[in-house]
Amino acid sequence: MLPAHRKLQENIAEYVIYMFQIEDIVRAFDLNIDRLMQEFVEPQLNDTALIEEYRKWYEELIKDMKVQRIEKSGHLHELREILVELSYLHNVMMNRAGDKRYKQIYEQALPSLNDLRERSNLKEKNDLELAFHGLYMKLLMRLQRREISEATEKAFESMSAMLGYLAGAYKKMKNGDLDFLNN
Repeated sequence: MLPAHRKLQENIAEYVIYMFQIEDIVRAFDLNIDRLMQEFVEPQLNDTALIEEYRKWYEELIKDMKVQRIEKSGHLHELREILVELSYLHNVMMNRAGDKRYKQIYEQALPSLNDLRERSNLKEKNDLELAFHGLYMKLLMRLQRREISEATEKAFESMSAMLGYLAGAYKKMKNGDLDFLNN
């Protein structure tokens, strides 16, 4: 099973961040499937039997990115739909369902989200999207081996806790195990 498929089933927050990274990797290879496969995918594969499965998946991804005109920036429709679902769930948990634990986690993350909004070019993003972009920034910082201050790490941790809790609720919702009336 491809990592994206596994993450989609197991943890929606990890899936979104993973797909942000994949979109950027595809763009880094100029949406060229041959270069992407030769220079990125194949060197990492331990099982060469998976090469065709990966090729087909990346070809479909590249096709979607071209059709959706997100060759330079932006996110796939599928990811945007997931973000809408998560935003809806966030709003329900904050307002209608009155999930006290989630409210507490969100309120702990809110100062970090507001700080990120002020320091970035993401001012138009809602808090949920901001948290995803923040954690994606953390991933990029780690990949670049950039130092992360203790304060920044705590900010990322608060965002991670918020998204982690929300991802658990999302999985329950998708499985039909979330009862908003009895929270």
